[in-house]
Amino acid sequence: MKRRIAELPLHGGKAPTWLFARMWRLAGAITMAIVDEHGPAEMLRRLSDPWWFAAFGCALGFDWHSSGLTTVTCGAMKEAYRRFGDDLGIHVAGGKGATSRQTPGEIEAVAQRLAITAGQRLIFASRMSAKVDSAALQDGYQLYHHSFFFTPDGAWCVVQQGMNPATRYARRYHWLGQSVDDFVCEPHNAIQDMCAARPPPAAPGGQLLLNMVAQEAAANRAASVELVHWDPTRLLSEVRRMTEGPTLFAPAHHRVLPADVNLDRLKRIVTSAHERCPGDFATLLGLKDVGAATIRSLSLLAELIYSAPASHRDPAHAPPPGESRRKWADYSYAHGGKDGHPFPVDRATYDRNIAILTDAVRKARVGEPQKAQALRRLAEAVGGL
Repeated sequence: MKRRIAELPLHGGKAPTWLFARMWRLAGAITMAIVDEHGPAEMLRRLSDPWWFAAFGCALGFDWHSSGLTTVTCGAMKEAYRRFGDDLGIHVAGGKGATSRQTPGEIEAVAQRLAITAGQRLIFASRMSAKVDSAALQDGYQLYHHSFFFTPDGAWCVVQQGMNPATRYARRYHWLGQSVDDFVCEPHNAIQDMCAARPPPAAPGGQLLLNMVAQEAAANRAASVELVHWDPTRLLSEVRRMTEGPTLFAPAHHRVLPADVNLDRLKRIVTSAHERCPGDFATLLGLKDVGAATIRSLSLLAELIYSAPASHRDPAHAPPPGESRRKWADYSYAHGGKDGHPFPVDRATYDRNIAILTDAVRKARVGEPQKAQALRRLAEAVGGL
C-alpha cells in the first residue's frame, strides 16, 4: 500500500443527535458484516487506509471535506462498541481531547477482562504512535485525537489527527500494526496529501519541519541517543559553547541560538534520560518528559557534533495517478451529508439500510443458508464499502 496522509480543512460544529444516532448503528452493522465475512484483521486494514476511512465516513453521512469526519466517524465506532460490546468484532479505545489520554486504561481494562496476553504490547503501540506523531514527526500539526482499534490476538490500528492552527488544516495519521517493523523508521501505514500542493508547513513556533522517523534520519537518531549517554555536565558545556560561538550549521542558522535550546529544561530532561541509559531512539522517545523540544534539541546537536543530518522531509505526497478526493467523496451520495452536500441526509433511506444491514448480520450469525445473499444485499445497500 502506498503511504498516505489525509489532510482536511477544519470545520466547527458537531453531528446533530438525530444523525449520530444513525451513524453508530450503521457503523456497527458495517463493522460486524466485514468482520463476519473477512475477519477482524480486514476491518483494521480498512480503517488504516485513509481513502477507505473517508469513504466510510461519507457513507455514514458526514461531510467529505471536513476535519470532523475523523472525530465523528471514530466517535460513531466508539459508541457502536459501547452498545454492541464484543459482538462488534473489534475493540475501540481513545477519542478526542482528554478522552485520548484514557486510551491505555481502556486497553488495560479489556485486556484484563478477556485475559489478553498482548495487553502491554497494545498499550505500548498506542503510546508510541501518539509520541511519534507529536514529538518525532514535527510537521506543524498538534495531535488532538487518538483512536485505537484492536483485537484479542494483538492486532491493532491507529487513526489519529493533528491540527495546524496557522493553516487551519487538520492532518490524519493512519497506522496498522502488522506493517510496523520499527516504530521510529517509516512506521505509518498510509501517507498522502489530499489537498492542493502547498509549501511544507513549519513546525510550531515557525521552526523548520523535522522528520525523525524518516529512513534517511537513521544516523541522526543514533547520534541523538549517543548524546544522552554523554555525561550531562559535558553535554551542557558543549551546548553552551555552541550557543555562544559560531558554528557551521546550515541552512537555517550559522550557529545554534539560545532560542533553539532551553538549557534549563534540557539539563533536567537529559540528566533524567542519562540515568535511564536508553539503548535506542524508540526507548529515548518513549521516556517520560521527552517531547518535541527535547527531540529537536538533540537532533540539532547530533547534526552539529556527529555530522549526522536530520530529515526535514514532509511525509505527505501528492495522490497516486488516477486517484482524487472525489473517489471517496462520491460515497456522500449514499445517504447525503450533514450540511446538505451533495443533498440533505435522506433519513428514510438511511433507516432502511440500517435495517437491511442489521438483518444481514443477524442472519449470518445464526447460520441461516441465506448468508451469502444477505451479505450481497448488504454490499449493495452501502455502495460496496
